[in-house]
Amino acid sequence: MSDNLIYLIFKGVEKAFQIYSILLVIYILMSWVPSMRETKFGQILAKITEPYLGFFRKFIPPLGMIDISPIVALFALNLISAGVFSVLKIIFL
Repeated sequence: MSDNLIYLIFKGVEKAFQIYSILLVIYILMSWVPSMRETKFGQILAKITEPYLGFFRKFIPPLGMIDISPIVALFALNLISAGVFSVLKIIFL
């Protein structure tokens, strides 16, 4: 396989994880202003991020009024991306 194609695959996967992480952070910050989640942008973000965040909310209950599941979700996303890159390195390199 061409080195250029491998580079594009790695960069594409890296960008996808970065974009999803940014979307998660934006959605989490939107929770501080509840009316923002009711906007069209907030609803679209909810459709994209809630399935992933919902998985963690099932297992990690909120501590009072503080929900730590998004922190765990972001940490897990970083671990998942590292795992995906390890697998890609094994496959392509």
